[in-house]
Amino acid sequence: MNAGGILAGHVALISGSNRNIGRAIAIEFAKAGAAIVVNGHRDQSAIDAVVGEIRSVGGQAIGCLADVSVRADVRRMVQEAASAFGKVDIAVSNVGIRNPVPFLELSEEEWDFTLRTNLSASFHLAQETLPYMVAQRWGRIIHIVGGSNFFAYTTRRAHSIAAKAGMHGLTKALSKEFGSSNVTVNTVAPGNVNTDRDWSKYRKDEHDRAVAQIPLGRQAETDDIANACLYLCSPGGSYVSGQVLHVNGAQHTA
Repeated sequence: MNAGGILAGHVALISGSNRNIGRAIAIEFAKAGAAIVVNGHRDQSAIDAVVGEIRSVGGQAIGCLADVSVRADVRRMVQEAASAFGKVDIAVSNVGIRNPVPFLELSEEEWDFTLRTNLSASFHLAQETLPYMVAQRWGRIIHIVGGSNFFAYTTRRAHSIAAKAGMHGLTKALSKEFGSSNVTVNTVAPGNVNTDRDWSKYRKDEHDRAVAQIPLGRQAETDDIANACLYLCSPGGSYVSGQVLHVNGAQHTA
């Protein structure tokens, strides 16, 4: 890890960082010198593995099992981070669910659960970490959403699309309200990413067709998303706020 890296002296909390995109962001930020809070809402062993990976090469990290859709869990996690590192000044809201359900079969319970897990989790994380950012007049908030929230290229996901669209709305609102405190807030929208996933929730033929339509000729790797997030937290990204960064290989253009 780079003690003199571009994120040295900063503390990053990445929700859902025990696997896939969140894990890649945690590793990349640690390489850049940040102290890391690794989070997941289950599978303590996966959290511990990421923490161990960071520590094994000289980085600083703690793990926290917490459900970010629950305010008390988020508050506890941020307090643990502040106790370990003194603050949290980078918050990446990465947790999300997108179980496909035809709209007319979508229950109120599933709708509410999806909004809590995606949108409310971002609200909780921002409210609990922003006081540290405002106090030191430096902060970075990133919301990880998905391309379908902007281009609506899939069906049976009205609940997750609505929730993730709300996350970008939160991005725009917070960027205006906290810009004067030198806090930037942005959205990163990955396209098709090579991750471990439950294939029972996806149609393989749709997936294969989507990959074949990517002009750059490949799926994104999780490191591609992590590097986009690193840019937004780096000095080079310090004047970017209230924006969405699409990382999709030109599969869809805004």
